[in-house]
Amino acid sequence: MEDILTRVQQAFHDAFDVDSKLVSIDTTPDDIPGWDSVGHLALASSLESVFEVSFDVDDLMEMENVREIVRVVQSKLKKA
Repeated sequence: MEDILTRVQQAFHDAFDVDSKLVSIDTTPDDIPGWDSVGHLALASSLESVFEVSFDVDDLMEMENVREIVRVVQSKLKKA
């Protein structure tokens, strides 16, 4: 999970230009400026680039915080 979290942190940096060290497994949208509905789409695009996966609408709805993002990404990588 550490490697996935590190790559998720990079995606947050790319999407929101935040210090990746500020992103932890417990990070929520309230913790990141710009992580709103539009920001969520930018984040999803960044995550798709970093992990070379595609998300559907259900995935996007589940990704409410970093813990859930890691879970969804892990699931996608297992299927790949």
